[in-house]
Amino acid sequence: MKSATPPNGHMPRRLAPEREFTMRFTSTPRGARLARRLVSHRLDDWGHPYTGHVNETLTLITAELAANAVRHGHVPGRDFHLHLVLGEGVVRVEVTDTRAEKQPPSSAPVTDSQSESGRGLLLVAALSDDWGVIPRHAAPGKTVWAELRVQQQGHPRTHRVAPKPTDVELLLATASLLRDDLGSRPEDARHGGRRR
Repeated sequence: MKSATPPNGHMPRRLAPEREFTMRFTSTPRGARLARRLVSHRLDDWGHPYTGHVNETLTLITAELAANAVRHGHVPGRDFHLHLVLGEGVVRVEVTDTRAEKQPPSSAPVTDSQSESGRGLLLVAALSDDWGVIPRHAAPGKTVWAELRVQQQGHPRTHRVAPKPTDVELLLATASLLRDDLGSRPEDARHGGRRR
């Protein structure tokens, strides 16, 4: 049985990446939400549909790791980084923040059944096939990573040939995702979700 928290320094195995996605996000709840949504979109592009086990599981793991980076790893003025890798029958998500002194607990925290928080890493441990925490390379901070084994079924969407997105295309796609969230902003709630 996997432990709820692996020892610090538990290193992920080195993958030969077939596909990768890396992006930096603001260390805010909105940044965490955008990270989760972009991982789900990217997995769908890689042949793991939105309603499939791999997409739903990795999206939930990403949500927990990004929320932890925002809540516990936030340093004012610093972002968090997300790295998604597909290779060798494994999908790995890595979330890096800049706060080195706040490490995940060495044993599973005991949470009150009425508590609304404190279960994120328990979910990550239960849903992932492996996970761990390593120091950030060449800078202060840490990287929390999780892996999920996937079946080597090929990628049904690899037949379409799409050019690599340019920075402008990526910005437009990100802007469209942010527009979807306008109704969730507190200042919009005062006006019934309508913009003036």
